[in-house]
Amino acid sequence: MSNTHKIFEKCYSFTEAEEARAAGHYPFFQPIGKTAGTKVLINDRELLMAGSNNYLGLATDPRMIEASQKAIKEYGTSCSGSRFMNGTLSLHEELEHKLADFVGVEEALCFTTGHQTNLGAISALIGRGDHVITDKFNHASIMDGIFLSAGMHKSVHVHRFPHNNFTALEKILKRIPRDAPKLIVTDGVFSMEGDIVNLPEMKALSIKYDAAIYLDEAHAVGVLGETGRGTMEHYGETDLADLIMCTFSKAFGSIGGFVAGKSKVIDYIKHVARPLMFSASMTPANVVGAITALDIIKQEPERVQRLQEIGRKMAKGFGDLGFDTGSTTTPIIPLVIGDNEKTFIFWKMLFDRGVYVNPVITPAVPPNRAMIRTSYMATHSDEELDQILDIVGKTGKDIGLI
Repeated sequence: MSNTHKIFEKCYSFTEAEEARAAGHYPFFQPIGKTAGTKVLINDRELLMAGSNNYLGLATDPRMIEASQKAIKEYGTSCSGSRFMNGTLSLHEELEHKLADFVGVEEALCFTTGHQTNLGAISALIGRGDHVITDKFNHASIMDGIFLSAGMHKSVHVHRFPHNNFTALEKILKRIPRDAPKLIVTDGVFSMEGDIVNLPEMKALSIKYDAAIYLDEAHAVGVLGETGRGTMEHYGETDLADLIMCTFSKAFGSIGGFVAGKSKVIDYIKHVARPLMFSASMTPANVVGAITALDIIKQEPERVQRLQEIGRKMAKGFGDLGFDTGSTTTPIIPLVIGDNEKTFIFWKMLFDRGVYVNPVITPAVPPNRAMIRTSYMATHSDEELDQILDIVGKTGKDIGLI
């Protein structure tokens, strides 16, 4: 008789990771020994980092480190409770007031992670009989929030439309009764493709069909707009979304997330969102890190502008080399390969030659759209960027990709 319980059979039959390790192409869970911003040390080898979401380089900024250390000394390492109970510090509320002011809304609410923010806010808002309409390229955390809603309320209506296809979006909206509650959910910047939602067109449709818009700005705040305020600033407008969500693990160089909007809506989410009510709150160091990052973003808009300049340089550079970079207009620049195996081989060769990037394969992207996801920081030097272009170009030629 086998000692393996039936519940674990799926675990023992899962062989994909083991096969990739045996082939020498396993790219995940690489242990970084030390980070110096644009460079990391892995297995005593220094690599150029071209795959981090630390867009403004703040995760290693001395001001962030000093402020976080001071917070630990003053408040300790944990709040040891949920926001609902004993886990709300005056620091949390200070951050929330500053965030609301920064994005131009009445109120903000912080969660422990960005994933929990989407999970909690979306599942709180979508109830029995409601309609949620989502772009097929939206982040997994958005879909998890929708799935949690659908699991709790079997009559939730979920509609998915092809990426940035507003003809398809309007067809869906037309089919939904006008007086039915409905929420359109979208990323501002799409995390794999690096392109930007056409928010003005989406807003026009939302007005026409009486739908609210939930905007995920995880990869947009600190990245888009002249002062880093995100997608709406990019388009020069201030009222294109009803709710704004963002994480602190990207441009803010910390961890956590927030949702912001009208006070009554935020107060409802605060009292209904299960991931907020049943998770320990953001640690003092992370809260102070986010406050410090927000202050730096406001004081140093040149960081945002440098990041945008780098995005344009790298997109042009890869395009000139012959790579397919899709429709990106941000510092997230995909190199579309198509084939999963070729993508892993390309990743491994770049890794061996000193460039750290991220391979993305199905099901994270559609079939035949496997890619190398590259992303950049405001702190990359032109010399480092040219070195990345040179190594990626030579490697692409070596394996016949360009």
